[in-house]
Amino acid sequence: MRQIGQFILFFVEYIKSRTFNGARVIERVKDIFVAILIVKRGKYSSSFLNSSFLILAVAALVGGPIIAENNPFGSELSSNQALQSSIVSFNPYEGNVGTIVSAKPRDKMVDYSVLGGDTLSTIAKKFDVSLDSLRWANSLKSDTIKPGQIIKVPPGTGVVHKVVSGDNIYTVAKKYNVDAQNILNFPFNDFADLDTFSLTTGQTLFVPNGSVVPPKPVAAPGGFYTGPIQAGARGDSNFIWPTSGGITQYPIWYHMAVDIANNALPPILASDGGTVTFAGCLDYGYGCHIIIDHGNGYQTLYAHLSSLGVTPGQAVGQGQQIGFLGSTGRSSGPHLHFEVRSGGAQLNPLNFLK
Repeated sequence: MRQIGQFILFFVEYIKSRTFNGARVIERVKDIFVAILIVKRGKYSSSFLNSSFLILAVAALVGGPIIAENNPFGSELSSNQALQSSIVSFNPYEGNVGTIVSAKPRDKMVDYSVLGGDTLSTIAKKFDVSLDSLRWANSLKSDTIKPGQIIKVPPGTGVVHKVVSGDNIYTVAKKYNVDAQNILNFPFNDFADLDTFSLTTGQTLFVPNGSVVPPKPVAAPGGFYTGPIQAGARGDSNFIWPTSGGITQYPIWYHMAVDIANNALPPILASDGGTVTFAGCLDYGYGCHIIIDHGNGYQTLYAHLSSLGVTPGQAVGQGQQIGFLGSTGRSSGPHLHFEVRSGGAQLNPLNFLK
C-alpha cells in the first residue's frame, strides 16, 4: 500500500511537470505567432477580411432562404409591402373619370329641343324612357321629328295623365291598364287628401308603366262598292308605304301580306290612287278594313284599323289619309295588315313598295 501511495504521488508530480512544461512551450509559440502577425498585419489582414466576407456570403446564400421561410414576421411584412406598393402606385386620375348620373326619378315633364341627328329612339334612350311614352306624351302619329322641335319627355316610362272631373286613382289605373299602387308609389304624385288619395281636377298625374289602350273603332258608313272606278282615280303601280312602324311579319305562302306594328297608332295612307271598294268593320278576321281598287289590275287591302276615314265609292289619291292603325278583328296588337292583290291572287307587297 505504501508503494502504491508513493506511485500516485510520483504520477501527480509528473503530470504537473509535463503540464507546466507544455504550457510554457505553447506560450513561447504563441508569442512567436503574435509577433509575426503584428509585423505582417497588413498582408494577413487583407486575406483575413476577404476570407471573412466570402464565408459570410456563403452563409447568407445557404441560410437566407431557411431563415426567411421560418420568419414569423414574414406574412406581416409581405402584407405591409403590398399595401405600401398599392399606395405608391395609386393614380387618382387613372381610368375614366366622370359624373355618376343619379338614379333619382325626374319629378316633372322635361322639354327637349331636338338636335340634328336626333331620332325619337335616341331621345328615348337618352332619357331612359320607352318610345311609346314619348309618342303618347307628344300625341305623335309617326316617329318623324325635325331639329328645333320640342319633345316633351315624361318622368319615366309610362303615361302623363291630366285629371278630369270624376277621376280617381282607380279609374285612372284602369284606363292605363296598371295597378293603382303604381300611381301611389311614384314619389312626386300629389294628392288632395293623403288618407283617401283624392285628386284635383286639372292636376297632372304620372302613371308609371301605364299604356294607352287603343280606342274602340269608329267605322265610317261601311259596305261594298260595285260601281265604276272614279275618273282620275287610277294608280300608276308605284306603291308607297302605307304607314310607319316596324315589320313584325313578312310575306310567306300562308300569309301573303306584310304586318307593320306601331303602338302610336299612326295614320294609314293610300298606297296608290284609286277608288274605295270596301270600307267597314267586322268582329273577326280583318276587323275594320279598307279595300282600294287602283284601276290598273291591282287592289290593296288595309286591315285591323282603329278608325275609317273614307266611304265606299270614294276616290282617293296616293298618300291620302284613309284611317288610323289599330288592333281590330283577329289581331294580337296594334298593327296594319297590308295586302296587294291582282286577279284574285295575293301578291308579295315587298315587290311593289317603294
